[in-house]
Amino acid sequence: MERATRYSKKREAILNAIRATDIHPSAEWVYQTLKPTHPDLSLGTVYRNLSLFQQQGIIQSVGVVNGQERFDGVATPHSHFICRCCGAVMDLHRVKLDPALDRSIAEEYGLAVERHELTFYGSCQACMTKEQSKMPTKESICV
Repeated sequence: MERATRYSKKREAILNAIRATDIHPSAEWVYQTLKPTHPDLSLGTVYRNLSLFQQQGIIQSVGVVNGQERFDGVATPHSHFICRCCGAVMDLHRVKLDPALDRSIAEEYGLAVERHELTFYGSCQACMTKEQSKMPTKESICV
């Protein structure tokens, strides 16, 4: 039998911090943001609650970027872009995830597909602008 999750002010603050930003923060960012107003908050508490929120389906992980797992407060399926230079993570809401692809993969491979994710990788506009202003060649400053 699954235990009900009790309400706590820290848990609410962690969830609100994730939902209040579109930068797709790391646990460390959430911790540093909340520490001034919640001095007894621990990084472990942040990690445990982020894990709980993922299990509940109210946030999602967008993967590890520059060595830190990043989170999205928007749990509805949508695509992302991750800049390999600066680590920025952006939502791509207009890129539609095709449910027909789930069905096709399920049929072809005999799987029970629940969902899929689509993430694009490359350089964001800010990094491309920096690259163009610093280097006249096509070499990347990110490599």
